[in-house]
Amino acid sequence: MIGRLIGIDHGRKRIGLAVSDALGVSARELTILASKGARSDFSAIAKIAEQESAVGLVVGVPHNPNAPAGLPRQADAVLDWIARLRRAVPLPVAEVSEYLTSDEARALAKQTKRNPREPIDDLAARIILQSYLDALSYGSATFPPSPSSS
Repeated sequence: MIGRLIGIDHGRKRIGLAVSDALGVSARELTILASKGARSDFSAIAKIAEQESAVGLVVGVPHNPNAPAGLPRQADAVLDWIARLRRAVPLPVAEVSEYLTSDEARALAKQTKRNPREPIDDLAARIILQSYLDALSYGSATFPPSPSSS
């Protein structure tokens, strides 16, 4: 048993959140926050983590193996955001690759008959968190994450 984790799909406009069960077996979507700037976003995330009795955060990083070298990448912006999140929220933070998560979230939204115009950020957060939980169960991840893996 590891305790509840909060999954985060970071975006410039919206932040999707998901939560795990206390056993660390399954994830479910939680909510979508409208981004209001880092300080406000971190405060909202901390409050939700406290309400959910979360013991840690799992953030998706959009590593794109096809991104051209030398150009600013979305992953760089997310990694900077995660560094600031770590300073603002006193919980361990794990990073998970989220390449193609949005495609999976769109497929899940269609499967669950969600309105195609609705945001899917919470579903993406659920997929990010579930992939981390699966990695924990297979022994390919640890919680809290080791400093070299975050």
